[in-house]
Parts: sequence; C-alpha cells; structure tokens
Amino acid sequence: MTEKNTSRYVETRNGGYYVTGSRVSLASVIHSFRQGASPETILQDFPYIGSLSNVYGAIAFILENPAAVEEYLANQEHLWNNIESEHPLSSDMLARFETGRKLLNRQPA
Repeated sequence: MTEKNTSRYVETRNGGYYVTGSRVSLASVIHSFRQGASPETILQDFPYIGSLSNVYGAIAFILENPAAVEEYLANQEHLWNNIESEHPLSSDMLARFETGRKLLNRQPA
C-alpha cells in the first residue's frame, strides 16, 4: 500500500485504508460499491462514515486510484488467508456459518 495515496476522505491507519475520521475500512466501501450499493445504502450500512459526502469522497478515491485499491485489496486478501491458515475454524463452526448463510439467502430483501 502506498502511503501517499490518501485524500480528504480516505486515510491510512494501522496498515490499512479507512474512511477519514471513522473506523470503517475502505474495503467495506469498495465491496459494497462493487456489489451495486448506492452511496445512500452504503451510508445506511455503515453509519459511522458520518455523511453522504464522506461516502462520495471514498468512492471518488476508489475510482481515482485503481492501482492502489487493487494493491490494498490484494494485501487484505493475503492477510486474511494467513489468518485462516494459522487459525482454522472447526468443522462445527464452519457448519454453523453455512447454516446462517443459507438462512440469510432465504429471507426476502
């Protein structure tokens, strides 16, 4: 991750990108945005972002810095894979997650 790639709406902390002044990771905004969520929906899902202008600013950062965003996501994926390999979930826990996922997929939006 390149430290210089920040803006008024996105800052780096603890090795990751965050919406400035919040605990919301930029990865959360990226994934929601790429799944088609509107800025209003993103703000509803992550109210700690603070304002709609902060959401739009984060989206602008995402669109203006595609290389940095892809590098960040790759780093996050690598970290996640390391955590999963060092601390694997039990088969019981995986089954419980799968049951919960199936229940959520059955509920109407």
